[in-house]
Amino acid sequence: MNLVRPEFSEIWVYLSGSPLFALVLTLVAYQIGLSIHLFFGRSPLANPVVLAVVIVACTIGFIDMPYASYFEGAQFVHFLLGTATVSLAIPIYRGFSELKARGLQLLITLCVGGLTSIVSAVGLGMLFKIDPLIAGGFYAKSVSTPIAMGVAEQIGVSPTLTAVYVVCTGMLGAMFTTLLLNTLGIRAWWVRGFATGVAAHGLGVSRAFAVSAEAGAYASLGMGLHAILGAIFIPFLYRCAAGWL
Repeated sequence: MNLVRPEFSEIWVYLSGSPLFALVLTLVAYQIGLSIHLFFGRSPLANPVVLAVVIVACTIGFIDMPYASYFEGAQFVHFLLGTATVSLAIPIYRGFSELKARGLQLLITLCVGGLTSIVSAVGLGMLFKIDPLIAGGFYAKSVSTPIAMGVAEQIGVSPTLTAVYVVCTGMLGAMFTTLLLNTLGIRAWWVRGFATGVAAHGLGVSRAFAVSAEAGAYASLGMGLHAILGAIFIPFLYRCAAGWL
């Protein structure tokens, strides 16, 4: 037994220190989360991304792996976020005819939804007297992660902290949007999808596709348009708010 333990320990040290371990852990954690999600009948409360985050966080905490080491291995997944964001041009192009037909409604929804996400979060931050450098990440929390991190750099707040806000927003949106929309009696799939995409970006889009192809298409459209307008106008709104406050 004494001869086996050192060998196993050496193997474990090698695996836990290898960048490949973090990538495999990320993919396996998501697969486990997806399996649980399907087992519970695609319940929004059993969101696969939320479950994967919990599994990864518990694992790297248990083995005492620094986040920097984990990110070094999982950065390929992070890289794909940028390409996924660029690919949003596809649903926008496909839905361009419907976008023209419902352009005014969607534009109003986009502007009101985007402003509400900022005002509600920043307002709560001011109410609880949160440090402005921390609360600054709230401005971009409802756009996709790569855009939000870029905006954070422009306005001088932490991109990492902003990414945390974005992920939390997406997870909460994916978990509770269906319940909220059902409670409000909103049945039209295009309305539900577009609102979800504006409010909860990529995770909301994945949830929308899980329940309806139409909802997923409009969620992609909402996410893409919000990302474009957010990248342009959020830095401007931040500077205006900073000067006014």
